[in-house]
Amino acid sequence: MATTVVNPFLAGNFAPVRDEITDETLQIIGQLPPGLSGMFVRNGPNPQWSPIGKYHWFDGDGMLHGVKISNGKASYRDRYVQTKAWKIEHQAGKAVWSGFLEPPQMDNPHGPSKNTANTALVWHAGQLLALWEGGAPHAIKVPDLETIGEYTYDGKLVSAFTAHPKVDPLTNEMMFFGYSFAPPYLQYSVVSPQGKLLRTVPIELPMGVMMHDFAISENYTIFMDLPLTFSVERVQKGEALMKFEGDRPSRFGIVPRFGDNSNIRWFESPPCYVFHTLNAYEEGDEVVLIACRMSSTSVLVAENTLQDPDGDIPRLHQWRFNLKTGTVHEERLDDVPGEFPRVNDNFLGQKTRYGYIAKSAPTPLPLFDGLIKYDFSKSTSQTHEFGEGRYGGEPVFAPRPGATAEDDGWLVTFVYDEGAETSELVVVNAQDMTSEPVARVIIPQRVPYGFHGAWISEGQLGSSV
Repeated sequence: MATTVVNPFLAGNFAPVRDEITDETLQIIGQLPPGLSGMFVRNGPNPQWSPIGKYHWFDGDGMLHGVKISNGKASYRDRYVQTKAWKIEHQAGKAVWSGFLEPPQMDNPHGPSKNTANTALVWHAGQLLALWEGGAPHAIKVPDLETIGEYTYDGKLVSAFTAHPKVDPLTNEMMFFGYSFAPPYLQYSVVSPQGKLLRTVPIELPMGVMMHDFAISENYTIFMDLPLTFSVERVQKGEALMKFEGDRPSRFGIVPRFGDNSNIRWFESPPCYVFHTLNAYEEGDEVVLIACRMSSTSVLVAENTLQDPDGDIPRLHQWRFNLKTGTVHEERLDDVPGEFPRVNDNFLGQKTRYGYIAKSAPTPLPLFDGLIKYDFSKSTSQTHEFGEGRYGGEPVFAPRPGATAEDDGWLVTFVYDEGAETSELVVVNAQDMTSEPVARVIIPQRVPYGFHGAWISEGQLGSSV
């Protein structure tokens, strides 16, 4: 008798939850700090229906999981991001689109692909946006997490919108980009502190590439033209649209914040892939970038044909780009694999002493068994272990109100206990990483593994539009 192969991204804690619930009174183990007041929201894939064909983790419909904290108490709610595609499939009662690992559905009357809004979140100009890099963001009401609709900056949005926009904490400007299969392959935009789209300029690339993230410093924006390429010509030959081309160098483009293609500077380094940057800053004649680098990736291809034992293994690296001499210095900062790098967002684009990543577990699946805090001034690190059979996600920094020290605050993330089959929000004192969490907020239903989150302070919640 033939055995059914279960897709690992539809099993265990990757499997979707279909119930949208609200619980105003959550059990708390330990004590929520008095200064921790606001809302943690995390985005992630949660397919509404059984998929058509092969399912990739990146395919699922966006679902937001939110924990609101106030006066030592916590409440929870989860809501689908109700995109146009979600509504079409909800009405149909089945999946209408296939995913990344299937050929594009050129005959689909609703379009060949869907905006899942499943990847990340950004708070800017009093508005929470749910993000997916292939289309427009979606505005979300807080704290109830209901979907308002697509957010196109009064119709001025002319490109896709990265899942990882950057908000400068000094100016409150927001930078974003959109990439495309067809020219212009890259478009770069700046949004005013008040939420007005100020400008969009094309940046020339030799061909289309998957550019998942970028970085900003005080005066510059840093783009990554890495060799995970798109090729319509390959598709016409029956080959993959997307391929990691290990014979192409990595290119990093540095452009003044309000610059354009005429004054971008390109730097070359050995081929690699970066899903996520931690931060960038300026030091003398150099722009410094810190990010999780892998030597190659097969993450978005149907079959891994790469002969690379280090492929798909992200480790923290640093690049120094000298704007005077044109030289590049690349250095590995840690041998321990990890992803989802974050800093205290109040210091984004400035030289930070600390950074945080989720520590990769020794499993073939993208699981994370702890958090690592880096002290870049001392070249040291500390690890917070979740415990046996417990796996978490991105460490989102929640600063203590009125804090002056960069690391004065808490790291928050959802953790799933595979033994107990329960989920919780874990709150770790960022200045005491190796101790037990200061609080564990028990979630009344399972929270599937997901992607990126945001901490929205009490003041921001009060200023929402």
